[in-house]
Amino acid sequence: MQDILLKLKNRIIQQGGFVNAHCHLDRANTVGYFSKEEQYKFLKEKWKLVDKIKKQSDYWSYKVRIGDAMKKQATLGTTAVCSFIDIDDVVSTKAILAARELQTENRDVTLLTACQTLKGVLDSTQDLLIRNSLINVNIIGSLPGADKGRESEHLDKVMEWAKRTKKRLHVHVDQLNTPKEKETELLARKTMQHGLEGKVTAIHSISLAAHPKKYREEVYKMAKDAGLSFVSCPSAWIDHPRREDLVPSHNATTPVDELLEHDLIVAIGSDNIHDIYKPYSDGDMMFELRLLLEAYKIYDD
Repeated sequence: MQDILLKLKNRIIQQGGFVNAHCHLDRANTVGYFSKEEQYKFLKEKWKLVDKIKKQSDYWSYKVRIGDAMKKQATLGTTAVCSFIDIDDVVSTKAILAARELQTENRDVTLLTACQTLKGVLDSTQDLLIRNSLINVNIIGSLPGADKGRESEHLDKVMEWAKRTKKRLHVHVDQLNTPKEKETELLARKTMQHGLEGKVTAIHSISLAAHPKKYREEVYKMAKDAGLSFVSCPSAWIDHPRREDLVPSHNATTPVDELLEHDLIVAIGSDNIHDIYKPYSDGDMMFELRLLLEAYKIYDD
């Protein structure tokens, strides 16, 4: 088995190395900021708890943290990273400016940045901060769930930004592994409505697998029409809390096998690294790849 893994890893290295298509390097290695009790909180509660890092970090601590995480990625065979970076009224622009400087200094890993809209984009303060920082990011990031109940408005705003700046858009959708979420469908529809076909990426889309096959097939067709690409973070929701809903049997990951069957582009990312969300995740893309391959029996090299 080790020979198979070694051959696979060598093939990846020969083709340029791993790409970590989605992570949050500004929070990497911050698990020590949080108690065990806080680590067990639900995802949306953690969205607020990470303010603790932002309040205690200055520009230089962000630069060191992101820089160290990039070095670690290089040792793991990753040559390119796309990292969301928090921009809001707590952290302001400290983290994104530190990341931007590292883009010119680090030669081992190519770093692309996206704005993390953890406090939404509809509040006037957040709107102004993010809009003024779009010049500092390579990709416009989005978290519609941060503007709960107004997800459609959220997408309208970030898509207008994408059109104006001519930058790609990466959107967190369907993270909670529940049929109550239909954000991938909404994202596909909004992408076509705004004429952004081929310029939008869905991150996670885990809840898609919790829907009946007929619905999934409809969304895949819409995604194809919209030119959506996808990023799966295989270990991101593997800790999905047990629930009693009746849904199709599935893994708590992006339904990558079906996406590939529909000729949709899929990348993988590590998401969080040694932080409140994933205390033990080390950002090793070989681990993420292996988890995904085993989850969906993707055995064709």
